[in-house]
Amino acid sequence: MRGPLVMDIPTKKTPFVWQPLTPRGVGDFARASLSRLLLVQLVVAMWAAVVVVWFLNSAWFPAIGEAIHHLPPTGEIRAGSLNWDGDSPLTLADGRFLAFTVDLKHEGGVRSPAHVQVEFGKTDFQVFSLFGFASGEYLAERMPFNRPELEPWWGAWVEAILGIVALAVMGGLFVCWMALATVYAVPAWLLAFFADRQLNLRGSWKLAGAALMPGALVMTVGIIFYGLGVLDLVQLVVWGAAHFVVAWVYLVVSALSLPRRPELVAARSNPFDGPATEPAKAVIAAPSAKNDPPLLNG
Repeated sequence: MRGPLVMDIPTKKTPFVWQPLTPRGVGDFARASLSRLLLVQLVVAMWAAVVVVWFLNSAWFPAIGEAIHHLPPTGEIRAGSLNWDGDSPLTLADGRFLAFTVDLKHEGGVRSPAHVQVEFGKTDFQVFSLFGFASGEYLAERMPFNRPELEPWWGAWVEAILGIVALAVMGGLFVCWMALATVYAVPAWLLAFFADRQLNLRGSWKLAGAALMPGALVMTVGIIFYGLGVLDLVQLVVWGAAHFVVAWVYLVVSALSLPRRPELVAARSNPFDGPATEPAKAVIAAPSAKNDPPLLNG
């Protein structure tokens, strides 16, 4: 007579972790591998870099090109002083987002409604915005400040500058995410501990890193709205502050969406129930000599 047949019952597979858009999706990263988290963060960082490059290329760089085009044939910054042969004050470019002017004595002769205005004086430059102004001195020993030299230089380097900006955005996001995840990991672990959720410190760090991505995506939407004129500069700053709140909301809700700890679930079960059996395998008895139907045991 043949022995019993053992049939394995398939266990529940680990969910495929790929999206940080929902609290449950963020919570799944706590059980995912570190490489999976870094891969998704790379995709989000690349998207953020694309948005920043799009904004610079469509909002700021046209004003820079126009300002260079309106420079005189001669002029330079040498030994911390601007040698300028043109009129002063003078507007070089006046866009919605960025404006460039020359006012050698900073007399306030030209003011622009642009969100950011850069004004070149005799020995320093000033940057004006809705939040006030800042000034800085010319540090270069010699820098061209004329159309014949700057126009070909700008045309040759504009794409390289955009590439450098994209890499800087991606690298900066990864540094910020790692630093903030280290700070947010302990609060996430404490919250999960007191809420009886399955989460260790390593998982809380990955969950915190995943919870930062929705905020970054919200910030990219704000940059797009700002570039399209839906938001002004003040609203963009408020939007930027709100994206940190989004990260905390995802951190809390995602931690609370994790499964409960199994030992606590077993302790809270009905005490009159018998010991729980492990439904991992099922045994099928072999047919007997009398051709009895097989019996399912276990």
